[in-house]
Amino acid sequence: MTEVAGAPRRPALTLGRVRLGAGGPLVGVRVADGRVTHVVPDPGTVAPAGPVAGERVLDLDGRVLLPGLWDAHVHLAEWASARRRLDLAGTASAREVADRVRAHGRTAPGATTVLFGYGFRDGLWPDAPDRRLLDAVLPDRPVALVSADLHAVWLNSACLALVGRGDHPTGLIREAEGHEVLSALPEVPADTLDDWIADACRAAAARGVTGVIDFQYGDTVGAWERRSAQAPPAVRVSAAVYPGHLDAAVARGLRTGSGIGEPGGPVRVGPLKLFTDGSLNTRTALCCDPYPGLENTDGAHGIEQTAPDELVRLMRRAAAHGIEPAVHAIGDRANTLALDAFEAVRCRGRIEHAQLLSPEDLPRFAELGVTAGVQPRHATDDRDVADRYWAGRTSRAFAYADLLAAGARLEFGSDAPVSPLDPWLAVASAVTRTDDDRPAWHPEQRLPVRDALAAAARGRRLIRVGDPADLVVVDVDPLTADPDTLRAMPVHATMTAGRWTHGPY
Repeated sequence: MTEVAGAPRRPALTLGRVRLGAGGPLVGVRVADGRVTHVVPDPGTVAPAGPVAGERVLDLDGRVLLPGLWDAHVHLAEWASARRRLDLAGTASAREVADRVRAHGRTAPGATTVLFGYGFRDGLWPDAPDRRLLDAVLPDRPVALVSADLHAVWLNSACLALVGRGDHPTGLIREAEGHEVLSALPEVPADTLDDWIADACRAAAARGVTGVIDFQYGDTVGAWERRSAQAPPAVRVSAAVYPGHLDAAVARGLRTGSGIGEPGGPVRVGPLKLFTDGSLNTRTALCCDPYPGLENTDGAHGIEQTAPDELVRLMRRAAAHGIEPAVHAIGDRANTLALDAFEAVRCRGRIEHAQLLSPEDLPRFAELGVTAGVQPRHATDDRDVADRYWAGRTSRAFAYADLLAAGARLEFGSDAPVSPLDPWLAVASAVTRTDDDRPAWHPEQRLPVRDALAAAARGRRLIRVGDPADLVVVDVDPLTADPDTLRAMPVHATMTAGRWTHGPY
């Protein structure tokens, strides 16, 4: 029996007859004070060291015990809101979106409130989003439709007038201006939004999630200070800092990993979020080669959101005060600029998305100690638009196997609401490279199940004595699950810091 030094002699809970990891042996695992205190590799045992007075013993009947899963890139307020908005996923044209808005506007309450929709992808549409299409179906009620990648918003004339942009020619507003428009719209009351977010966290726990990095735009730290004072969330939260709030964070002495709220609580300060470029679907990701059809235009290669010198300045200031940068980079040129900045600053941190990479940049992640925060569901969602706009380069798009082979650390996320907050969808997409009946897209970039599970657990491959008791119990061994079962993995129970956050206990 292995035991953590100084562990209490009367632990609170024993998980008996549980398989230790995918394909692992039957063991007994004892949890106390929020940590794993004993692991007994004895297939016949239920309690690791025999019953202890007051100890609860659970017979898990051979289920599989895994390290708790993380979603390393979410926008929690956007995700919580999107779960209650008009769903535009799968729409094949601007006209189809307008038809959904018409049908929803007839039945949804609130004739004068903003009708929000979410999830359209216009990269392959035969027609263009335009205010007049929405005006024709719902002229008097403000309509605001957010793209699936969160990099564009489509408004009708009533909504454009509401935000002071009545003269906009099309109503389709991209990137920073789009974020400004959304922030100018009436907000959901804070207590309502907090309830929605708490519900979204519980839903995440039901899928085995024990923690998230929340990249919600705005004063994310301040918002989580308010929420954590009311009730702890069902998952651990690492709350990002945006540049507009960096000076305030530095003045308060906040660092990445600093606690927010009650001491030892589940909410902590996260990284500084910075942007180098836009997105693939909006053709604003910064690339070395021009986008087909945009040659010889100002936006032919995408956009540079932060100049290299300014990127280095912000990263250096944050790193000097213990705040690690997380740099959004999607195009190959953007990723090179981000890695150059990390090389100049020589600090720990992350590149978010890393979707299109130059071959010479692959080893730089490991050399510089930069984590690649990636979203495998994007590879399957965006394969068609990538084939069109990154034609001839997709062998180095979403190159997860190549990154691992080069020694990079991968952490999976969803970018919710861009894709659902469900780590099993990410794992399945990374393993199969398809989410429909088509063959795998660039199958050479598929990951083995064990590597995908590790990336979904922030690098944790094993459960060891002394680890935080962030655990998930599943009914099916992921190593033997078929792709459909992997996507819909039945989660029996989830535990965060020794506390059940989902399950029958």
